[in-house]
Amino acid sequence: MIPKATQTALQRIVVDTNVCLDLFMFRDQRWQLLVDGLKSGEIEAVTSASCRMEFMLVLAYEKMQLSTESQAAILHEFDQLIRLVDLPTTPLANSVIKLPLCKDRDDQKFLELAYASQADTLITKDKALLKLARKTIRLQLFRIFSPEAWLASYVPKLDLRK
Repeated sequence: MIPKATQTALQRIVVDTNVCLDLFMFRDQRWQLLVDGLKSGEIEAVTSASCRMEFMLVLAYEKMQLSTESQAAILHEFDQLIRLVDLPTTPLANSVIKLPLCKDRDDQKFLELAYASQADTLITKDKALLKLARKTIRLQLFRIFSPEAWLASYVPKLDLRK
């Protein structure tokens, strides 16, 4: 007997700035499955105002050599696929859980976003964030994966219409 396919819950993720660059600027084909999941609505990516601002600032770096029009087009696609969420002004003030502290203070905002938005996963290429993966699992918060590790664990929903 073949088991029935079950509808899995929508996967909510946070994607850090470097992974966003791979997705939206460099169009790295290795992550196409992630882009497809975002476009189909199978995966919900969220961002905060501060994370989005960091992405905008990086796009404007002179070394990126992007015109204003290219920056706007990339940001438009980002905004189409990644939902901006409002975070509490003091996200951890009333929390029993104490988030691990990232060695790189600039990356703490991704941990806070993942926690406050109840994300399942934070996808990052940042070594300081990746080092915290065991702690967030132990605290039963969310998983932290490199894009490669996330892809290795990701199973797209079956399309039974085919």
